[in-house]
Amino acid sequence: MSKFKIRHITRYRYEDPVRDSANQLMLYPIRDSWQDILEHMIVITDNPMVHIHTDYFGNLVGTFTHARPHRELVIDSQLTVVTKLRQMPADNLPSDKQWEALQPLQQQMEFVDFLRQENFKALPEIQSIAEAELAKKQSPFKSAQNVSEYIYKTFEYQTGITTVETTLDEIWKLKSGVCQDFAHMLLAILRLMNIPARYVSGYIGPNKGGMRGEGATHAWVEAYIPFYGWLGLDPTNNCLVNDTHVRLAIGKNFSDVSPVKGTYRGTSTHTLDVTVTVVTEDGNTITAENNIVTPGVVTSTPHTQQNSFRRYQEMQMQQ
Repeated sequence: MSKFKIRHITRYRYEDPVRDSANQLMLYPIRDSWQDILEHMIVITDNPMVHIHTDYFGNLVGTFTHARPHRELVIDSQLTVVTKLRQMPADNLPSDKQWEALQPLQQQMEFVDFLRQENFKALPEIQSIAEAELAKKQSPFKSAQNVSEYIYKTFEYQTGITTVETTLDEIWKLKSGVCQDFAHMLLAILRLMNIPARYVSGYIGPNKGGMRGEGATHAWVEAYIPFYGWLGLDPTNNCLVNDTHVRLAIGKNFSDVSPVKGTYRGTSTHTLDVTVTVVTEDGNTITAENNIVTPGVVTSTPHTQQNSFRRYQEMQMQQ
């Protein structure tokens, strides 16, 4: 069991006053048998009313509008959470029976979205990786671990060269990226193997040995293992997910679980600062600043960014 205090601050500063800022928050952690939320508070500039609903995947989603002109918007999420150790799959059933158990899932609504494969140019090359793994005739559990390890060893962890809009073809060509890129690639290969796979957003706590992405927002994958259920795989760190990971939301891909996104009326030029601080029960603290890329962010001038999602909304308003 692990206890974490997490503070996640998103701060937008606008070049000129903007208004009618409409935003979506996916900062409400999952509550289940493996994760207890002791305290959670979100403070937003000028305290707008936040409406909370449950989305298609069971995530809690908050929406709010800040109508008055403003030059800064701060979203401050403060969380205390306890995560619990979970037992890993025993993997003692015949492999062929486990693969057979996956076949009917293609027709079940619960799994259809997590098996749907996106189309991209490098698909034949990635398909060959999936086929080579299937040829080993190991269990889905072992095969999923093997693919996660392959990504960890083959791809270089490098910040600043991709965004959340980077495509699978670009990731495959670069063989580099960060957690969302590693997760994106693992999703593709697992789905080609007929293993349902879903994207998970969250945080990873400090570790004595050091973990890529610790103290920041993080991403990994959950694969469905027959006769067990959903199993977390972190290809960025080549590990199974357990009580060091805090889950925020699940979806088909990043676009389903973006922590903060929205639109506004006014100039599209703004600066974005994101700070995540994670404190463990024993007092270990790690802080990550400005290392989170939100949907559609591209650099325009030093420390100034434009949000393409917001630009698109503005174009729609102007038509």
